Amino acid sequence: MIIQFKQPVNQAVLQEILRKLKDAHYHGILVKNHLVIFDVAHLELTPREQAAIADVITEQPRYVLGSRVFHPEDTIIQTAHNRIGGQQFTVMAGPCSVENQAMITDLAAKVKAAGATVIRGGAYKPRTSPYDFQGLGETGLRYLRAAADQQGLDVITEVMSIDEIAVAAPYTDIFQIGARNMQNFDLLKAVGKAGKPVALKRGLAATIDEMLNAAEYIAAQGNLQIMLVERGIRSFDSTYTRNVLDVGGIAVLRKLSHYPVIVDPSHASGHADLVAPLAKAGVAAGAQGMLVEVHQDPAKALSDAAQQLTPAQFAPLVQQVQQIHALLQQPLTSDLQTPAQSTATTAPVDHD
Repeated sequence: MIIQFKQPVNQAVLQEILRKLKDAHYHGILVKNHLVIFDVAHLELTPREQAAIADVITEQPRYVLGSRVFHPEDTIIQTAHNRIGGQQFTVMAGPCSVENQAMITDLAAKVKAAGATVIRGGAYKPRTSPYDFQGLGETGLRYLRAAADQQGLDVITEVMSIDEIAVAAPYTDIFQIGARNMQNFDLLKAVGKAGKPVALKRGLAATIDEMLNAAEYIAAQGNLQIMLVERGIRSFDSTYTRNVLDVGGIAVLRKLSHYPVIVDPSHASGHADLVAPLAKAGVAAGAQGMLVEVHQDPAKALSDAAQQLTPAQFAPLVQQVQQIHALLQQPLTSDLQTPAQSTATTAPVDHD
């Protein structure tokens, strides 16, 4: 159940209810003026307690902290250079892997010029084969941070283990949890405790509910600075796209959750020529940002060569998706007239 207290919160009543929960061995989480009590449908309340409460909600999903039942308004995540969520649109771009200092320094300038405000780049890479390039580790993180600071950008980078969190924390503004780790619950709890924003990618075969419950592991640690990243899911046909972008899932996530929703068309498509149409479809469905892989020379990239855009391809895409997003923010008007409603502007014709 969810107890919504009137504001300002009566602290004496709040402490009284918290003691009642402790005595009954109930588990609860307080966020602002909302108290979530897990696995409880009814709680005896005194008249004094009832007078301090605005509403009591007894039915809610298991991912209660991430639901709009608990938090009806969009969550806005504030970073050094961005406000992510709500009506803002955030562009995150950069190479799949940080390969050397010169390339990431150059790319930071180019994606910033095209409209990106967050630079991405992998220093720890979860590769299908153990013989593929695994990333530069902390050296790559240093290159990424220096390039971002030169351009006034935020950093997003992936961590794959609990040990990597402490190493990456001084260098990144946003932790990324990759698709393969969406249900690595110990890792989710650890990034939740780290206190930085987290971009959670949907698992390769995860349902919407599974993704939202994975986000709940982060939120349960007191960290609601979460972005949900739709990056495509596995299907029966991988002949033409790497994955299937769940465009409808973007709209569903916006409906069910208050967290910002980001589209990743690079991993959904697997092919550079399909990145733009999938990005535009995702934004039209309601995505509040996009995460795109960009490389100066994709053919020579050490990972994900086929799906990375060149800076020249990336720049017009940013303009197009920003236009789509801006259009969606405009209120609907009734100014349009049907042909029957239009007023004639030409002189009448006299027919004999």
